[in-house]
Amino acid sequence: MTVEKPVRIVTVSELCSNSSQIADRVARHGERLWVLRRGKPMFALVSVEDLELLQRLEDRMDLELIAKAVKRDDFLPWAEVKKRLGL
Repeated sequence: MTVEKPVRIVTVSELCSNSSQIADRVARHGERLWVLRRGKPMFALVSVEDLELLQRLEDRMDLELIAKAVKRDDFLPWAEVKKRLGL
């Protein structure tokens, strides 16, 4: 069972005013933040550990897609890709 970390919401102006404190909470305590501008999410701040996890998950998903394409023989040789892209 996984436990999701809560996401805290801050505004761009809060981030500007308290950047050191907010950065410390993200880096040391793994807090996840949505940064809003005019009430709309603009970007997120996450710890390096969370970003590395996201990258590993994306890599795993990419490898699964590649494996499926190879099984179906549904891929192009690199030379053909370069040719189609004019490289």
